[in-house]
Amino acid sequence: MRDFAKANNIDFWEGKGVCHQVMIENYVRPGELIFGADSHTCSYGALGAFGTGVGCTDFLYGMVTGTSWVLVPESVKFNLTGKLQEDVTARDLILTIIGEVGANGCSYQVMEFTGEGAKTLSISDRMTLCNMAVEAGAKTGIFEADEKAMDYLKEHGREPKAVFHSDPDAKYVREYTFDLSKVRPVVARPDFVDNVVPAEEACGIEINEAFLGSCNNGRIEDLRVGAEIIKGKKVSDKVRFLVVPASQTIYRQALKEGLLDIFMEAGAIVMNPNCSVCWGSCQGVIGENEVLISTGTRNFKGRAGHPSSKVYLGSAATVTASAIAGKIALPSEI
Repeated sequence: MRDFAKANNIDFWEGKGVCHQVMIENYVRPGELIFGADSHTCSYGALGAFGTGVGCTDFLYGMVTGTSWVLVPESVKFNLTGKLQEDVTARDLILTIIGEVGANGCSYQVMEFTGEGAKTLSISDRMTLCNMAVEAGAKTGIFEADEKAMDYLKEHGREPKAVFHSDPDAKYVREYTFDLSKVRPVVARPDFVDNVVPAEEACGIEINEAFLGSCNNGRIEDLRVGAEIIKGKKVSDKVRFLVVPASQTIYRQALKEGLLDIFMEAGAIVMNPNCSVCWGSCQGVIGENEVLISTGTRNFKGRAGHPSSKVYLGSAATVTASAIAGKIALPSEI
């Protein structure tokens, strides 16, 4: 891969982060159509781009010809109102949405996030929502590229390709309304992302590992949340706690802010930027009958290790609190 990239003048990001975070930080522009060889390419809707995952054959054809075809998907409107409470995250919001619409609730459709509540969400929050759109079966998730998106682009030295807005008379196959102020911390239980319950219902389940990272929740905002909770405390001696920044940029920012010191002093294992245990790579693979609580994207059977293991999905706050308690817990219990 190194030789191929060098020979063809291709940027090579070995060891510098998860592809979706690297893409958002360095490449994605509003108005672009972007194919990726990973299903969470839908993350790029956070900046008003149409990102979608495709198979190897379609991806190769796109690389060789610069063209492809996409069946134009229908759109589902998610009208967001209000504002998230302080102890609630965008992670809780997207799990709540998936829990309501179901894992196949938006199959081959666009999840369009809009409304006054959408404007209150940061680019990191928007990435969290769009990233997991595929977990509802969606072709992509997307936000309108507003002032926050334009400011992000400017900070990263880019200009939009095009800025699109939905027509006033746009047709949607379905519409949902979510009041952000009413969203509460939730957990997705094994072995399906839409098996969502209030976090309190999962509290007390003993864990063997906790994971804070991935393309869904490995950003600086997530690390700040975790560091604030664990500062001055210790990871349970029954638990491995993996903290994995999503990119080298985030890693260095966390280093600068002293967040990594806080995690390490608490007994966490701080990793280099990568996908890690989210998909069961060599770092932190869980063993037979072990239980993981994770900020990763999926909790399918065998996703993070042995087929008999169990994966629960929660927010950075819930995962960190659980690492301290040795069982699924909320920060208020610590």
